[in-house]
Amino acid sequence: MSRKSLRAALALSCLSVAVAAGTPARADGIAFVLNSADASISEFDTTTLREIRRLPVLREPHHMATTPDGKSLVVGDTAGNAAFFLDAETGLMQRRVPMSDPYQLQYSPNGRLLTVAGLARDQVDIYDAATLSLLHRVPARSMPSHINYSPDSATVYVSLQDTGHLLAIDTASGRVLWDTPVGKTPAGVLWHNGKLLVGLMGATYVAEVDPADGHVDRRIEMAPGPHNLFVSPSRRLLYVTCRVSGTIQQLDWDSLAILKTFHVPGGPDDIVIAPDGKLWATLRWRQKVAIIDPATAAVTYLPTGRSPHGIWLNTTQAPRQLSMR
Repeated sequence: MSRKSLRAALALSCLSVAVAAGTPARADGIAFVLNSADASISEFDTTTLREIRRLPVLREPHHMATTPDGKSLVVGDTAGNAAFFLDAETGLMQRRVPMSDPYQLQYSPNGRLLTVAGLARDQVDIYDAATLSLLHRVPARSMPSHINYSPDSATVYVSLQDTGHLLAIDTASGRVLWDTPVGKTPAGVLWHNGKLLVGLMGATYVAEVDPADGHVDRRIEMAPGPHNLFVSPSRRLLYVTCRVSGTIQQLDWDSLAILKTFHVPGGPDDIVIAPDGKLWATLRWRQKVAIIDPATAAVTYLPTGRSPHGIWLNTTQAPRQLSMR
């Protein structure tokens, strides 16, 4: 290819990206999927199930959270050391903010704080949610991963994948309250009826943990590799993605008894629940999103970029529920 032709091709490519980033999505609802290994965000029309556009980011997006006002979707680009703000309604890019290693991020229940787990840099950062000024930087043993808060926002809990520990931090002071072993390769953390549930990818159970001191009260037996936990909008059901076994298990919220098991091979990871009750789950190892009907167990697949991870639908009734992932 001549230099002139190459310049023309590059110009056309840049123009295509600019048009994609600046054109409003023509859809009643949008599904946002983070393609970690492709440095991109796929946006799907939730009605036609067709990809509307693919937005480029810097290097490696993994997780996202909605702002407390529900107007923006914040995507953490961990290796790019940046957070991208997207319009939660249209999917358009709003701005990019420098941020150190935002692997996982979550706003506090009171909307005043944003906690970011820096998995590669072994740090947990607590920001003022409104100004994004850094309030506390807390060193973590190794690979801080998933986040959840106490309902009063006074404590934030972070799983440390490489050490098997769960970390509790006082959000006002940044002081570590306890750092306790809970099981092999902990990931998702969820507040449940006054306790913490922790998915253990290196085990076959979910640990129920006392938030006062971090000791494990009991084990809830699961399929191999329970990774993350998600609450149904009715708060009557709990879903656990078991990435190792390629299953998603449905549990009763109160008893934590397993009700159903859905087989979706390919590393099910994150889930969002649509208004019609269907589960949209990313499959990290198959370059697909699985849409599962819990009533019939029927599955529809959508092709995505490489290693799809975080997912969110702007049709969900409680946008901040995303920050619990």
